[in-house]
Amino acid sequence: MSEFELIQRYFARNQPTSSAVTLGIGDDAAILQLPVGELLVVSVDTMVAGTHFLADTPAELIAQRALGAAVSDLAAMAARPLWYTLALTLPDVSESWLEAFAVALAQRSAELGIILVGGDTTRGPLSLTLTVQGSVQPGLALQRKGAQVGDIIAVTGTLGDSRAGLESLLHPQKATMADLDWLRQRFYRPEPRLQLAQQLAPLAHCAIDISDGLMADLGHLLQASQLGAELELTALPLSPALKNFSQDQQRLRDWALSGGEDFELCLTIPAANWAQAQALAASLAIPLTDVGRIIAAPTLCLLDEGQPVPLSQVRQGGYDHFRRIHD
Repeated sequence: MSEFELIQRYFARNQPTSSAVTLGIGDDAAILQLPVGELLVVSVDTMVAGTHFLADTPAELIAQRALGAAVSDLAAMAARPLWYTLALTLPDVSESWLEAFAVALAQRSAELGIILVGGDTTRGPLSLTLTVQGSVQPGLALQRKGAQVGDIIAVTGTLGDSRAGLESLLHPQKATMADLDWLRQRFYRPEPRLQLAQQLAPLAHCAIDISDGLMADLGHLLQASQLGAELELTALPLSPALKNFSQDQQRLRDWALSGGEDFELCLTIPAANWAQAQALAASLAIPLTDVGRIIAAPTLCLLDEGQPVPLSQVRQGGYDHFRRIHD
């Protein structure tokens, strides 16, 4: 099968129509029309077999994971998804693999409101690079910088689930099927907090998506804002499935802080806006948890019920994109 045949058979068919897509898949480049008065938001995300997912992962799960993770970057900016391109590198051409991948990708694209408009295919070790594009009104984009002293540090959803889901795949252990399904779904199917981010944009000072782990990504936010934080460890939101999966409290805390790839949002919100932010999150049935405060001193202070905790007592770093998934 030629590259052209592959693209036509699996990716060009049944593409949704949009007046904003003047020219999509099938030409040298796409021609696109931004919404009037809005700014373009662009992000690139690469996933490689053995680093971001197990090599024997089913094609449909790879599609869901890759697109959800990429679109999460748009959520972090409070952008509305529009289009994306896909560069797909395959070790060989398996029609059954491509069929499963393409169907799942199209379904997830529709769910996230984003349209595939082009890309590239080549032979090599399995990897995917997605360039996602969205739009945002001027003045409403959330950035990493902008935190202010006294801001509440908030996180959406629960933390540590994705890392536990990976652990359950690498080292099978006793757990209920319901808990395993939840944790593995959190690993394979990131849920970008698009709608909530757009609603919180006028209320929040800054945001970042939690891809490398809360400690690492909060650190990026603090560095950009040139401020520090107090982080209350007992406030970290953990799912019932995660608590059932392991009774090791240190392990759970480390996964929540540094496991990475939860693809939740970490935001700073002025205290005066907190009640309204909580109400918006509740209306979408998304947990929004107060986990700390922004402080003037440029350092990250960990607290356990208000008492300082040495950084040496927690796992340092975050998700390492240069480390193989089995390590």
